[in-house]
Parts: sequence; structure tokens; C-alpha cells
Amino acid sequence: MPADANGIRVEKTFIAAHHRHVDEIREIPLFAALGDGDARRLSVHCVWRSVAENELIIDYEDETAEVLFVVDGRVRILLRTASGREVILDDMQGGRYFGEMAAIDGLPRSANVTALEKTRICVMPDQVFRDACTTIPSVGLSVMKMLADRVRTLNQRLGEYAFLTAKQRLCAELLRLSRPRIGNEKQRIVSPPPLQRELADRISTQREVVTRELASLARKNVVEKTRGGLVLVEPDRLNAIIDEAQSK
Repeated sequence: MPADANGIRVEKTFIAAHHRHVDEIREIPLFAALGDGDARRLSVHCVWRSVAENELIIDYEDETAEVLFVVDGRVRILLRTASGREVILDDMQGGRYFGEMAAIDGLPRSANVTALEKTRICVMPDQVFRDACTTIPSVGLSVMKMLADRVRTLNQRLGEYAFLTAKQRLCAELLRLSRPRIGNEKQRIVSPPPLQRELADRISTQREVVTRELASLARKNVVEKTRGGLVLVEPDRLNAIIDEAQSK
């Protein structure tokens, strides 16, 4: 009897964990509309794990190919040169995913991914991801739309590097990072306030350049530093600075 009881407890624990993972995979936006059968088919191959703050999740030129979904927490995707310079490509929060390029083309990883805080991720084998894209139309379409959006963003960034000054690139990045400020719809805010070194890494310039240009914008009352973040007092003036590139 004790052995049977232990077996029943183990089975119930397994079933409960299995149902939990089926529910969890549907919390990922890409799989939110899946039926029970598809959700079960995918979740059984996935592994959920936690990573610590500053832990390296993927290294440049790794030959792994899994796709990783951010369940909760934040990760940073960046390029790091041999000389130690970094370019921040993106920060991802819960619901987004990375690693799909290697899963699709089989090539080594093209960037580093590091946890910005304690983060929980869902790891899906590359073959399972490819099967989901080809057998579940809604998943395949969502992935294509995400890749198209990424290409558009990349084209925009390339244009900025080619045609904008460091000051104009800073203005564009502040607008990208900002959100409407509660209580003042004409203003926007970057919160938490960005580190100047990180802003420099995002627009591929020196920290001293960012320091100088932010000080200039603050003197002109275009931006304002507060405890809660960096307030874009007059977003239209930032856009006007960017538009100066088109008039030259």
C-alpha cells in the first residue's frame, strides 16, 4: 500500500506539473490562441528555468539553437566587439522571445543575451519551434510579422547611423524609449532614468557625447531630469532636431 500510495502521489504531481506548463505556454503571446492539443504537444518538449541577474543566457557565436521565451523579467540583447565596445540592440520583457534566427537558419548565435534581473524563461527546442511555425498557421504568421517588424526597425537604425548626427540619434533613441507621461499627455518620460553609458551604447557613441548633449537639451528645457525618470518636456522639439537631417 505505501508503494502504491507513493506512486499515486508521483503521478498526481506529474499531471499537475504538466497541466501547469500547458497553461504557462498559453501565457506566451505567440501561443495564446492554441487549443489544448497543440499547447500540450509543444509544452511537453519545453523546459522552464530561472536565470539570475547579470547571468549570460546566450553568448556570441554559441552553436545552440533553442528558442527562448521571456516568461517574466527582462533580458538585454547586445553586440560586443573584441575591443570591449558594446552596442545595445534591444531590451526584452515578458512575452517576447529570442534565438529564433539560429533555430531557423542553423547558424551560430549573432549576439549576446544577458538577464537584467531575475528572469524566468521557457526554452523550446529548435525543431519544435520550426514544426510549430509550419503546422500552426497562426504561429507561423506571427513569427513572420515579428521578423518583418525587426527588419523595418533595423532599416530605421541603419538610416539613423548613416544620416543622423550623434545628437539626432540620441533624440530618436529617447523618443523610442519613452512612453506618455501620466498627468501630462503632451510630455513623455523615460523611466527608470537611462544611464548615460547605456544611451551611448544604444546609439554607438561615447558617453561624453551623451553627457554633453543631454546637458544642452536640459538647458533648453527640452528634457528634465526627475527622480522618476527623464522627462521629455517637448517631444516635438526632439522630432524637429531629427528632421533637420532631412533639410540638409
